[in-house]
Amino acid sequence: MVQTPSKLITLEEFLKLPETEPASEYIDGHIIQKPMPQGKHSTIQTEFSTAVNGMLKPQKVARAFSELRCTFGGRSTVPDVSVFTWQRIPRDQKGEVANTFSVAPDWTIEILSPDQSQTKVTKNILHCLNHGTQMGWLVDLDEQTVFVYLPKQQPQVFDESEQLLPVPTFAHELSLSVGSVFGWLLE
Repeated sequence: MVQTPSKLITLEEFLKLPETEPASEYIDGHIIQKPMPQGKHSTIQTEFSTAVNGMLKPQKVARAFSELRCTFGGRSTVPDVSVFTWQRIPRDQKGEVANTFSVAPDWTIEILSPDQSQTKVTKNILHCLNHGTQMGWLVDLDEQTVFVYLPKQQPQVFDESEQLLPVPTFAHELSLSVGSVFGWLLE
């Protein structure tokens, strides 16, 4: 849903607004509210975050965050899952995870909701890649397909159950197939 103010607003004005449920994103002067996640979306999002954090967090390699606001490059978006390598996780003065993330994630995962524009989501992934993200995934639940985006490369399509999905180099220990990702919907 696009909320159309009488004039475009600035990123600074947007960041002063109260958070919405579901989250709103700031793109090119416009406020766009994300659709409310439904069962399948939520399942894939939760299981993916759990898989990443179970494998990479104990070794302090990387950490997955769900629905984390990332503000960089003139946009403020909320990817379904943002994965940051350990050394790039913003920290406060106490060494705790910071509240504000003003950098692109190392890996961004978007799960297409039924009423969501694939174009808008793809643009968010490409924005991340243009600002240092190593890899982006677009998970299409209806088609049971994962589109994998890498900087300055043509997207790859994974839609066969046995296909192993590429992961960023830092996540090389994580082995997921198309079938295992969509199999989470059966558990």
